[in-house]
Amino acid sequence: MSGRADDRHWPANARRLIDRQAVNKALDEQAARLEERLRGGQRLTLMVLMNGGMYPAVALGSRIKMPLLFDHVHATRYRGATTGGDLKWVRWPDAVDGTILLVDDIFDEGYTMQAVRQRLLDEGAEQVITASLTVKMHDRGLPRSWVDDAAIEVPDSYVFGCGMDWHGYWRQLDEVWALEES
Repeated sequence: MSGRADDRHWPANARRLIDRQAVNKALDEQAARLEERLRGGQRLTLMVLMNGGMYPAVALGSRIKMPLLFDHVHATRYRGATTGGDLKWVRWPDAVDGTILLVDDIFDEGYTMQAVRQRLLDEGAEQVITASLTVKMHDRGLPRSWVDDAAIEVPDSYVFGCGMDWHGYWRQLDEVWALEES
């Protein structure tokens, strides 16, 4: 893609799937739904599922107009690969309580989010509301309806941007890109 600072790390077969305006509109709508759902919670923590959840968590947190604590958990099945393996716990929060909004970039098969949600509940969270920026449309893993709120549906392709990466790169993009099938 021309105009990138370092085209060596840009996939030649990438195409824009969802532009910046559509992502922002989806985030605005998701934040409004989540804010309504979070009303009345005594202690609210926006829990980022690292690394991919960083982008949507900041975007949602800036749109949700109520007091939020921020924390993060780092559990990964990918570790830079394009397919998941065994779950590795990298970082766990010191305290878990109240209502937790668990945010990730993509709901693919859902097993990482499911494991994190269950551990949060086991360790004292009153409730865990799950949210992802995107949900990948396929029939593998948990049902697509398992995640409490997903802003955007994406096809069963390799996608990156808005927290999702391509070999560790391009999480910071404010659009969603997909790799063309080869």
